[in-house]
Amino acid sequence: MASKNTTLNVFGFQTIVFAALVAAASAGIIAPAPVAYHAAPAYGYAAPIAKAVDADYDPNPQYSYSYDVHDTLTGDTKSQQETRNGDSVEGSYSLIEADGTRRVVHYTADPHNGFNAVVEKEPAGHGPVVAKYAPAPVKYAAPAYGYQH
Repeated sequence: MASKNTTLNVFGFQTIVFAALVAAASAGIIAPAPVAYHAAPAYGYAAPIAKAVDADYDPNPQYSYSYDVHDTLTGDTKSQQETRNGDSVEGSYSLIEADGTRRVVHYTADPHNGFNAVVEKEPAGHGPVVAKYAPAPVKYAAPAYGYQH
């Protein structure tokens, strides 16, 4: 029984000490720890800070890419193409949705007009997309305990 009371007393003492420290810090009695700054070298002068220059920086970036996916096993069909010239980007992507329709999105983006997209839906050409694989059957084990005949 003595150890339980000792534990409670130590916890109570720690709580009171913590509360007193928080109150002292809030009142400004305890100053915050000083912040360490980069000190000048011991030999008398500090070297100027050089601005990092990226040698690979391109002020007028340009690229084009595209891809197509046609997975006959899962029925996944999608494509995308995009071109960038400086701060202007234009492109499109398409995919076959679960109901068999094809969604096509044409988009542009530039600093003056922002991002704009036009979405088109093309009618289903071949019915809903159905995966051509089936999940493995789930097997259940009898419980290790319970009613037995």
